[in-house]
Amino acid sequence: MDDIYFGEYAYLEGHSKRVDGIKFSPDGAKIVSYSRDHTMRIWDVSLRKQLQVLKGHSDGIVTLQFTHDGSEIVSCSWDETIRIWDVLSGQQIKLLKENLSNISSALFSPDCSKIAVCSNEETFQILDASSGEQLQLLVGHSDTVLPVHFSPDSSKIVSGAADKSIRIWDVLSGKQLQLLEGHLDKITGVQFISNGSKIISHSKDKTTRIWDVSSGQQIQILEGHKGQVFGIELSPDNTKILSFSTDSTIRLWDQFSGKQIHVLEGHSRWVEQAKFSTDGSKIVSSSTDNTIRVWDVSSGKQIQILEEESYGVRFFPKESKILSFSPDGTIRIWDVVVERKVHLIEEFLDMITGIQCSPDGSKIISCSKDNKIKLWDVQSRKQIQIFEGHLKHINGILFFPDGSKVISYSDDNTIRIWDVLSGKQLQLLEGHSRRVIKVQFSPDGSKLVSCSNDKTIRIWDMFSGKQTQLLIGHTTDINEIQFSPDESKIVSCSNDYTVRLWDVLSGKQLQVFEGHSDNVTGVQFSSDGSKIISCSSDKTLRIWDVLSENKFVLFERHKNDLNNVRFSPDGTKIISCPGDKTIRLWNQIQVLEGHTGFIDGIHLSSDGSKLVSYSRDKTIRLWGCDNCKIIDVTETSLVKCIWRVGIQGGLFLKDSIWKDTKGLKDEQKLLVKQRGGIFRTFFSFLRG
Repeated sequence: MDDIYFGEYAYLEGHSKRVDGIKFSPDGAKIVSYSRDHTMRIWDVSLRKQLQVLKGHSDGIVTLQFTHDGSEIVSCSWDETIRIWDVLSGQQIKLLKENLSNISSALFSPDCSKIAVCSNEETFQILDASSGEQLQLLVGHSDTVLPVHFSPDSSKIVSGAADKSIRIWDVLSGKQLQLLEGHLDKITGVQFISNGSKIISHSKDKTTRIWDVSSGQQIQILEGHKGQVFGIELSPDNTKILSFSTDSTIRLWDQFSGKQIHVLEGHSRWVEQAKFSTDGSKIVSSSTDNTIRVWDVSSGKQIQILEEESYGVRFFPKESKILSFSPDGTIRIWDVVVERKVHLIEEFLDMITGIQCSPDGSKIISCSKDNKIKLWDVQSRKQIQIFEGHLKHINGILFFPDGSKVISYSDDNTIRIWDVLSGKQLQLLEGHSRRVIKVQFSPDGSKLVSCSNDKTIRIWDMFSGKQTQLLIGHTTDINEIQFSPDESKIVSCSNDYTVRLWDVLSGKQLQVFEGHSDNVTGVQFSSDGSKIISCSSDKTLRIWDVLSENKFVLFERHKNDLNNVRFSPDGTKIISCPGDKTIRLWNQIQVLEGHTGFIDGIHLSSDGSKLVSYSRDKTIRLWGCDNCKIIDVTETSLVKCIWRVGIQGGLFLKDSIWKDTKGLKDEQKLLVKQRGGIFRTFFSFLRG
């Protein structure tokens, strides 16, 4: 199990109830988390170990903040108290205030001498951080004060309220300096920017606004969101602003011109949080759609999806990792691994329509909705070639058996052959009058068979590129074609409810197999070529004798349409894939249950002893065909595949069995156990 890549680290466990928030210390070395279990916990980032448990509050913590030197923490709670804690010892230093009803926030000034306290009232207080004495009671708003923020020099404080106004105050005297009006609904956030010379605000009126502190005048209005703006953040270089909203989008703005740079779309529900990475090149966001998404700032494109219910996310300081916290009381750390993904899919993320690996595993080809084919080097992760020529959607791509060429087929009715080294188009196979649905090589690679929505099947010579046969007989769309093992025959299936057998040499139809009562969606020859299996939307499987059109075996009906069927290599078993989240193993008549979503595909190992399946439940499962157990996922290639799926869509290892722990760190072993995996030192069944 060497070189296994883990995209998720073990959880930080300790809280017994929902985690409501996390904060990094100013130097990024520690994390503090707070929970509805009434505690705060301090964690070491590098060791991922709990350092201190801060106990004292008798109710949930509303919010907390590190001092600017990271030595102390101030917290406020629904128990109506404000407390200051020593980070090193975890001990409470001061109980500042009691009987503060409806307390909503407590904020240190940058010089750590004062604390601003809001309590869901029209006023807010400034306290002395040492004594807890009230220094100022700031009166002026006519409705609840929501957010407040100190200026960098601690001399001013800005407040926003449900009365739609923003007010700037002098901290020392408590006098109002400016009244900023313009928002049409309650203010949801305010903060100083540009070294205190400007203020940025956001509101339930769907806008973000920038104000001049000296004059109180509005400088910019950022409009575009279709829902309430939940939050904003300034990029580390102070040139860009991100805003996130109930409209499910994140928007990126130029601070100086106020122009919208990008709309980051992908979340399906409102965005709860969005943060810049330390270098400003990426954005991480979390949403009520239970996903965490990573975005590239320069292109506005989505880089990565981490499927995990989360209440908040943060980038690690100076590291390509993400911190998230969840309602199950856990804190998770994710490795972004941007470099492993951006180089391959950045240019057409969410538009890939096909991907294939070369026979030697050194290259990958991909096709996309921009009608381009791209060739990638696996080791360097660099793009080698772009193949351009198709005029419409590309339906599929294949490497030649020797890996020297690539073949593609398209809605433009053509098949094209490309040279891998030069990137040049070698041949254009024309003849079909409608979109090409599928192509397949003969076992020796000398011939190609294609089918189309024009109801025809065509056989092509791969050396000359010329069509050698035109097979006509089906009366509607053809769904699948395959050469027989000896290359003498071709089987096809269609929406005309038939399976047909053809002679490759003459192009003549040899047999029409009739019996299905709905579209035939898949066919395959047995390994010896004597039988054909078909599956259909009529929910049945049928086995046909190649020598007799009348002889067939009808399997019992499934409850759902069938979309995939395979013979085992020895021809003794059949695996079918209905739309009911199960895989069925016939002859032994077994049902492999475990997937919780629609199964998109199945593949048998070459010896027929194992079956791998992939599903919309975001898992890949490996099965032993003799006892229907989810078994041995320790082969490196499969483990890597599972972890990649985990990064994209929620790691799933329930009931997986690991035969050894070689190459795994302690935290990786913990993660496997947390995700439902089982370690066994002796693994005696189904070795392959």
